[in-house]
Amino acid sequence: MTKTNVIRQLEKAGIPFRTAEYEVDEADLSGVHVARQLGQPCEQVFKTLVLRGPKLGPFVCCIPVAEEVDLKKAAEAAGEKKAEMLPLKELLPTTGYIRGGCSPVGMKKKYPIWLDETAELYGEIAVSAGVRGMQVILAPQDLIRFTGAKVTDLTIV
Repeated sequence: MTKTNVIRQLEKAGIPFRTAEYEVDEADLSGVHVARQLGQPCEQVFKTLVLRGPKLGPFVCCIPVAEEVDLKKAAEAAGEKKAEMLPLKELLPTTGYIRGGCSPVGMKKKYPIWLDETAELYGEIAVSAGVRGMQVILAPQDLIRFTGAKVTDLTIV
């Protein structure tokens, strides 16, 4: 198993988790593809999106892979009038992660994090382990405690 920054941080914090590896398909980096590869329901595999607000700057939203973030709801949660997706070219310098390997754990800086409320419906959810091809599976409550994430409705209905 590759020891990513995410795995090192979770181990150091004593948080129970397991990893799941999958084949990376450069032609399809979608989270739905990842969930299928893992044999996991899309509702339990979460993608990490980095947004930006005019006052707050970068902030993070984790939502189920088959869903779309509601920018209005995300902005409201972050106390902003509006929010936009962080441009892809700024993802690596801002977070230390590339598209398809962005995790709410272990970013370069501690950004505010919001987790979609549906995460609490499950005993465990999957998020990126910080590299393409690997996910960490853990209890949503552990992720919330470790990252300081706030839980709210973030998706387009």
